[in-house]
Amino acid sequence: MTHNHLPTQTWERAQILDALRGFALLGIALANFPEFALWTFLSPQEQAALPLSGADRGVHFLLYLLVDGKFYTIFSLLFGVGFSLILARHSRMLFLRRMLILAAIGAAHLMMLWSGDILLLYAVCGMLLIGLAPLPDKWLLRIAVGMLILPVGLDAIQELTHTDWAAPCYQAWWAEASRRGITEQNFASWLHDAHDYESIHAFLMQGAYERMWEFVGGHRVPKVIGLFLLGYLIGKHRLYNRLHELPLKRVFRISLLVGAPTSILYAWSATHGHLLGSPTLHSLLYAVSVVPLAVAYICALCLYSRSRQDPTLFAALCPAGRMALTCYLTQTLIGIALFYGVGLAWGTRIPLIMVEIIAAATFLVQVACCRLWLRYFRFGPLEWLWRMLTYGRYFPLRNDAERAQ
Repeated sequence: MTHNHLPTQTWERAQILDALRGFALLGIALANFPEFALWTFLSPQEQAALPLSGADRGVHFLLYLLVDGKFYTIFSLLFGVGFSLILARHSRMLFLRRMLILAAIGAAHLMMLWSGDILLLYAVCGMLLIGLAPLPDKWLLRIAVGMLILPVGLDAIQELTHTDWAAPCYQAWWAEASRRGITEQNFASWLHDAHDYESIHAFLMQGAYERMWEFVGGHRVPKVIGLFLLGYLIGKHRLYNRLHELPLKRVFRISLLVGAPTSILYAWSATHGHLLGSPTLHSLLYAVSVVPLAVAYICALCLYSRSRQDPTLFAALCPAGRMALTCYLTQTLIGIALFYGVGLAWGTRIPLIMVEIIAAATFLVQVACCRLWLRYFRFGPLEWLWRMLTYGRYFPLRNDAERAQ
């Protein structure tokens, strides 16, 4: 295969991919802002003491029902699609360089801004994907399905053997937290009370260990690799450009039929103390609820794309999708400014329903800013920097820059 070394041009972009990416950004904001607002860290008693706590119980249920896991699933599938696009035009070494740069961005985000970073995990899993890409499609599909099911088997083994493979990470997390003076009693209030970056950095250091515990305990690596592979197959066969050929209505109905009731049960289990009583059953419920409902979301937006008369929704979502990296990282900065002690210090003080309203408002502001930015510039600022570092050359940023040369 002959590779040129030009990135995907604006006119070559599939609009549905940008729209899906923008849609995923909304869900990611809704999922992440309860952590930015420190609401997630409060005890049930502290959550109940906030105003509108009755409404919060319903909002919490809806988050597990409609948001939790679904949008990171969509983002992961889109990442796999992006891998296929790059590999079709370029060498694996260029993709590896792109992943190394993403890993550096993710590590900086994790260690300097927010412990909930996902970019570093994506970069590592993306590097692992390189070795699998040459396999035949049928093997890629089998591996993808196996990776998505694997967490259920791993939880079953741990449950049967009474082991916890993430326990060393948990112990390392609390050892580091203790060394920093962070305890269960001041955990929720630490960032609210942090009036200097040194205090925030202390929390981030122990938070990196916590993130590792979450990744190991939640079996995130096989989940992400499975979704990457499915996305890679979608991109390899350009299914996003063949929407009229796909049985989208049928896939939507099946996905909704499977995903809706299982997501209701999953949300009930998650918000009522894991009533299923078994980590294995909970893991199985997660697998059969999150992915099908995420597929239903994707199909719904694709059906809209296939038959739309009014482009308003896409006009809103696509610019944000084109600036996904910039939007993701600026959501962190906005969260810090609003909720931490170095900013407005709203954290731990406002109910979940208000947190979600703020998250939705933040996304709407980002949509407006992205539309305005892309009126004058070809890429988002971080996307522009990522491209130049990846390809090792300068790209004009202004929309009229190429014509002026």
